[in-house]
Order: sequence, then C-alpha cells, then structure tokens
Amino acid sequence: MGFIGKSVLLTLIALCCFISSVFSTTALPPMKLITPLPTLPPAKAPIKIPTLPPAKAPIKVPTLPPTKAPIKPPDVLRPVSPPKFNRTLVAVRGVVFCKACKYAGINNLQGAKPVKGAVVRLLCKNKKNATSEATTDKNGYFLLYAPKTVSNYAIKNCRAYLVKSPDAKCSKVSKLHGGYMGSVLKPVVKPENATIIFNKLKYGLFNVGPFAFEPVCLK
Repeated sequence: MGFIGKSVLLTLIALCCFISSVFSTTALPPMKLITPLPTLPPAKAPIKIPTLPPAKAPIKVPTLPPTKAPIKPPDVLRPVSPPKFNRTLVAVRGVVFCKACKYAGINNLQGAKPVKGAVVRLLCKNKKNATSEATTDKNGYFLLYAPKTVSNYAIKNCRAYLVKSPDAKCSKVSKLHGGYMGSVLKPVVKPENATIIFNKLKYGLFNVGPFAFEPVCLK
C-alpha cells in the first residue's frame, strides 16, 4: 500500500472514531408514545324521510245556479170563478144497425148492416115529460132534436131508446149500449164539434149508441 492509501485509511478510521464518540456522548430524548385517538361509535344511518305521494288536485265543487226568489203571493186572493157553461138546446145523434146472424144475442157489431127508417125516441123526465123522435137514413144515422123545453142543464133525466125497425126480419131491439133500457147522453168532447145551428138556434150535441136490432136467423 502506498502513502496515499495509508493516509486515506487513517482518515476513515479517525472519522469512524469521531462519529462513534459523538453518538455515544449525545443522548437522544426518549420518544413519547403516540396516544391513540378515541374511537367514535359508528354513525347511525340517516333517517330517510318518507316521501308523500303528490297531492291530488282539489275537486271543484259545481256551482249551482242561483235560486229564483220565491214568488210572493198577493196580499188578497180573489176567488176564482168556475168556467161559464152556456145554456143550449139539446140534439142527439147516433147510428142503428142490424146484427149479423153469427153474433145474434152477442154485443158485437162485426158484420152488422145499417138500418134505414129505424125509429129512435128521446124521453126527458123533468117537470113535464118531453119526447121527440127521429128516423135513420140509408147509413143508419139519425139526428134528433129535443123539445125546446129541454136544455143541456137537464140532460141527466134524458134517455134515448131504439123503438122500431122497418124490417120484420130484424126488429127485436138488442140491449147493446142501452138501446132497450135507455141510453145516457154523452156530450161531444171536441169544442169545435160540440154545437150545431138548426133553424137559427144553437144546440149542444150529444152522442148515444150505436144501437142494434137482433136478426131472425134460420137454424
């Protein structure tokens, strides 16, 4: 080994001795133990607030129309007078038939034929019995005018009767619609047809019948 090498070696040895002396004389302060941080309890899961369903739109209450103010009755109520019923004379109309043999003795006019020249009588039993008669035309139709002493105010005592037939083979008066016992007079309902004028006099028109005779049939 040369001179330089020896000197380097000596230098390193001296340096090592110096370092060892320094670490041996200089005492390091004791290290404090690190105090562990307190452990916190696990946090609770956040409470989930329930979500409410969306509110429905408020139901619209229909508005009622304003009520009308009540009609105030008049202070004084006048009595209502009944409708006037004009007094008239009395006319009676109807039709007379002869029944078909098939329906003899039965109240049925199917197949019946009108009777010409049959006599119909009106009898009103008031203070004085009043009668009038009429005969039928070819269609069996009759229009009978009551005596002028009879008005529509007293028809409840009046009856119409089927009296006589010109045909001997169909002459028995049947009980159809009161032809035998007497038929009640029924006023014509329609106002436009309820009255007729005869000899410039006004008559109230009434219906009876139809009447019928029983036929004489071969067995």
